[in-house]
Amino acid sequence: MHKALRRLPSLDFLRGFEASGRLLSFTRAAAELHLTQSALSRQVAAIETALGTALFERRHRALRLTTEGEAFLREITVHLQGIARAAEAAGSAHRAPDLTVTTTVSFAALWLIPRLARFRALRPDVEVYVSANDRNVDLARGDVDVAIRYVSRESKIPAGALAMFGERMLPVVRPAAARAPAAILRRPADLANHVLLHLDDPEGRVPWLDWQVWLAANGAAGLRPAGSLRFTQYDQVIQAAVAGQGVALGRLPLIAELLRERKLVAPFPKRFDSERGYVALVAPGSAGREDVAGFVRWLDDESAQLRRDVGAAPAAAEPRARRVSPSRR
Repeated sequence: MHKALRRLPSLDFLRGFEASGRLLSFTRAAAELHLTQSALSRQVAAIETALGTALFERRHRALRLTTEGEAFLREITVHLQGIARAAEAAGSAHRAPDLTVTTTVSFAALWLIPRLARFRALRPDVEVYVSANDRNVDLARGDVDVAIRYVSRESKIPAGALAMFGERMLPVVRPAAARAPAAILRRPADLANHVLLHLDDPEGRVPWLDWQVWLAANGAAGLRPAGSLRFTQYDQVIQAAVAGQGVALGRLPLIAELLRERKLVAPFPKRFDSERGYVALVAPGSAGREDVAGFVRWLDDESAQLRRDVGAAPAAAEPRARRVSPSRR
């Protein structure tokens, strides 16, 4: 073995350093790699000891790369990507081709998965793997092919992103619950006779999904409902509404199929467009693949049809995203 190779840090340690340098946060890097923060910190410290130089400046609530750290990160990133490509090429002959899509848990459960059969009917040769989680994946790493992201108007969306649709908010409930004689829903004040279903959001990251915000905006501030249920995931909120357990704040187009099938109804005519929406991004390393282009065309077609059918907020509501031909990706 070459002497220099014996001095190489562990590949896992290098992955930990790359994630820490890219995110400039041991906490976020540890979450991405499913490690504890202390374990990741020890890995980085071991690399620094082996190299005999500091790679990070550790400040109060801040992490910065040193000059040596920046140079090391550039080199490590290039070579880790090369190793990933080599592993992909070596295993591709023994594995069916697949297309990996990352998106949020709620979008996958409520919108994407119910429609995947239509894509399979068009392209039965393409195996789709859905990676559902609520963190953004770095597309440059090559782990995924397409990312469907939930973004705000202030987000910096890359040129060429496919604008799918905006988001429209409205209360929804199981039809029988809306017609119950003792609790008919005609106006927002009638919600006092119902259980309200909440998305648990202790840090206030999604105020547009907060019932108190909606009630205040609709003349029912201070309303005391018959009860409340809280859930950690939005798809759980909707499942509870379908099961007749209460009234949820619905999000078009995520609940479009449930409204069409009359599993849920919107008792009030008033609704509003949120400041957020959905865009699809193609990973740089997947831009030339025909199966990826076909999947994005299918997303474009499904989005356009949905906007026509249920009046979802238009794609123009998406911040800084342009509708482009997926074949040009």
